[in-house]
Amino acid sequence: MNRSVKPISLSFLFVFLSLIAAFAQSTGKKVTIITPVSAHARIAYGVEKVKRALTKAGYQITVSKGVSASGNQQIVVGRWADAIVKPLASRYGQTADKAAGKESFTLRKDSQKPLLIAGFDPSGVLYGCLELADQINKTGKLPETIALNDRPEMVLRGTAVGIQKPVYLPGREVYEYPYTPETFPWLYDKALWIKYLDAMAENRYNSLYLWNGHPFASLVRLTAYPYAVEVDDATFQKNEEMFRFLTSEADKRGIWVIQMFYNIIVSKPFAEKHHIKTQDRNRPITPLIADYTQKSIAAFVQKYPNVGLLITLGEAMEGVGQDDVDWFTKTIIPGVKDGLKALGQTNEPPIVLRAHDSDAPRVMKAALPLYKNLYTMAKYNGEALTTYTPRGKWADLHRTLSNIGTVHVENVHILANLEPFRYGSPDFIQKSVQAMHTVYGANGLHLYPQASYWDWPYTADKTSPRLLQLDRDWIWYKTWARYAWKSERERPAEVAYWGHQLADQYGLSVEKGKAVLEAYEQTGEISPKLLRRYGITDGNRQTLTLGMLMTQLINPFRYGLFTLMYESEAPEGEMIIEYAEKESKHEKHLGETPVQVADEVIEHGRKAVAAIDKAAGAVTRNKDEFDRLKNDVYAQNAMANFYAQKARAALAVLKYTYSTDVRDLEKAVPLLESSVTHYTDLVNLTKDTYLYANSMQTKQRKIPMRGIDGTYKTWEEMLPVYQKELERFKSVIDSLKSSPPGIVKQPVLFRPAPVQIQSPTAETYSVAKGQRVFSDTTVAIGEVAPELKNLNGLQLAKAKQQQERTSLTFTASVPVKLLVGFFTEKNPNYLPAPELETDASANDYGQSEIKISNALLLKGFPPVNVHAYSFKAGTHTLNLGKGACLLLGFVDGNQEIPVFDAGLTGNKKNIDWLFE
Repeated sequence: MNRSVKPISLSFLFVFLSLIAAFAQSTGKKVTIITPVSAHARIAYGVEKVKRALTKAGYQITVSKGVSASGNQQIVVGRWADAIVKPLASRYGQTADKAAGKESFTLRKDSQKPLLIAGFDPSGVLYGCLELADQINKTGKLPETIALNDRPEMVLRGTAVGIQKPVYLPGREVYEYPYTPETFPWLYDKALWIKYLDAMAENRYNSLYLWNGHPFASLVRLTAYPYAVEVDDATFQKNEEMFRFLTSEADKRGIWVIQMFYNIIVSKPFAEKHHIKTQDRNRPITPLIADYTQKSIAAFVQKYPNVGLLITLGEAMEGVGQDDVDWFTKTIIPGVKDGLKALGQTNEPPIVLRAHDSDAPRVMKAALPLYKNLYTMAKYNGEALTTYTPRGKWADLHRTLSNIGTVHVENVHILANLEPFRYGSPDFIQKSVQAMHTVYGANGLHLYPQASYWDWPYTADKTSPRLLQLDRDWIWYKTWARYAWKSERERPAEVAYWGHQLADQYGLSVEKGKAVLEAYEQTGEISPKLLRRYGITDGNRQTLTLGMLMTQLINPFRYGLFTLMYESEAPEGEMIIEYAEKESKHEKHLGETPVQVADEVIEHGRKAVAAIDKAAGAVTRNKDEFDRLKNDVYAQNAMANFYAQKARAALAVLKYTYSTDVRDLEKAVPLLESSVTHYTDLVNLTKDTYLYANSMQTKQRKIPMRGIDGTYKTWEEMLPVYQKELERFKSVIDSLKSSPPGIVKQPVLFRPAPVQIQSPTAETYSVAKGQRVFSDTTVAIGEVAPELKNLNGLQLAKAKQQQERTSLTFTASVPVKLLVGFFTEKNPNYLPAPELETDASANDYGQSEIKISNALLLKGFPPVNVHAYSFKAGTHTLNLGKGACLLLGFVDGNQEIPVFDAGLTGNKKNIDWLFE
């Protein structure tokens, strides 16, 4: 009997055949990963990365421990010394290259043999796993053959996270931020930390620096000082748990956690208990403060023995002196040793000595006989990125530290001239890393976030939700890491590499990806060139992207010009004022000039805009972010044109000081008008896209405007300032053309203020010509600015000032200002003038700005500049450092002190009045 057969549906047949094909494919792609029986956590992490890559590529994975390897579908993972590695290494005829050293690895695969991943140490195995995972992800398959040996060039490759804020906490000073969920909710976000640590591992970073002024009072309890803890019990427990979690997860990824702290800072409850300040740069080391700090460090080391320490000796204690040596060798190192002794350990945790504001070579000479596991660190280009051709005495310092015999680490710090715009020039960064090796002799990298350091983890972009720095600035982290691993890479290959990276990021063809790279590299030259040729400082008291006042361009010394930037952190060249003087004398110009930079940044901006426009229409992925990048390119182009035109205007104005021809001023008008127009464009490009220009929104910010209470942090706030400057300039020119020279303006005399001085006991003197200024010398005033003639100075002993810190205790019934004279020569015999580049407390009394330049002349001494310290009514103690200075008297706190150059040194006439 015939039976009817039902036809098989096409859909069923398709599914069935697909399953058969998938099964066949999967059974042919089985891979076994063989690991040591007891694998280090880093090896386990690396194996998991390989496993995920293989699974994504369609392989079936089995992980076995300690079994022997034979087939070509096996991967053997371990250290050279591991039992599972030795037989396979022998089959390949390979042994560990002892010269390769830490973090080195080998990948080897021949036909019909297992694939070998062998590392010098657990980190080397980890990096071998990550390299294999990258290749699998890129090609979609396990390599059939491979022979690769690799290791990093730099010993330390680290990133920094600031556990700090854009503003001060109420009742606290700079750097004082206890670890609490209210202040730092992100600090307790484990998922965010995992994301960040994974990104660090992907980029082969091996160190994470946590920056905070005084972390100990948030992390340890001291038996001798139980009241010193700054957080409640519940928060303290959270901090313990988070710190252990963070250090454990970091270790899995080969990352060494390093806790940074400043000196000398004590906790707020400790300070209140003992009636002292939490920090006072100019106070002496006391047994109480030293004991508290030593015990804090000992408790920290005992609790977290695998965490390193980064020490900043300067900033919160007087820098460059015996105190640095004593504090490091008699407080910090003994504290670490006490902690090790309590643990019964002799293995020294690493200590990184930051050279900032201290005589680091001298400190290291004293410390190395006491402690061996030491590193040094110094800023690469200050608190900015300015050049890949560092030179001068700053380069000498780096070389000196590198030659000590320990590893020297380059600190890419703050980046005050880049924020808030995106930065990712592989060419500039590669050359910078090469300079770290060849010019500085360094072998370590410490990398700050590209922007918004004080606002971690967020960027300044005006978005909802806010962007994470980790996501937005991926190219910043990836680029520095790539060249820290290997700096000598051929340029054509790098253009191809980054072209592919950017093409993948934005869904572009490789050629369009290279256009985005071109935009990054053209904008990458703009801010470095502008700051190193026009700027006041490499420090974060200047926000470059907000622009500069005309007076800052034509009279930079008035604003505390930090000359080291021009002498060491820039190619040889000229400042605007130097260029103008040479022009007036018809002298030959030298090196990079302001005019050259004006031309170059305009061209960089033009090329960047053309390149980003070339790619814009083809974007298929991450379009919102591409649009933000494009807007940044346009903004930097506007900024470049603003500065170029303003610099040209400044040169025309300075020519007037030599010619006294008003027509030279008239030539500056259209240039200054053009600069304001470009700045208006910059405002329009940023007002709806950025929350702020700078993440440090405190009184330390000075240029272009003082950042008190978070003001002048946007371009929109600055535009009226530049418009007013232009209108004032036009008005003055009209007056000069229509009016004969006027009557000489009479000086405004300062009004003395009565105070009661408790100490020291000292005679007073009239601030007038012929008066003695020191009690132990016959040195008298030769010339003095007439504005000071009503004041009474304190006649102190010069020798005592040079041997001991000057301290003044007084009571005022009303607000007052104390005028202090600083000699202009940098010399150990003279008290250094307040300088925010090295001292974060240098503006606590509003004292960082020079009020009167060249205000007094004493025979045999440098000229004297006057600064003003402001005090409210009450009793105060002002501690100054060691070195001769002049206490010129107290004035009414409500009287405005104009900023001007008294001109006693015979310098060219002051023309600031043209703009203010």
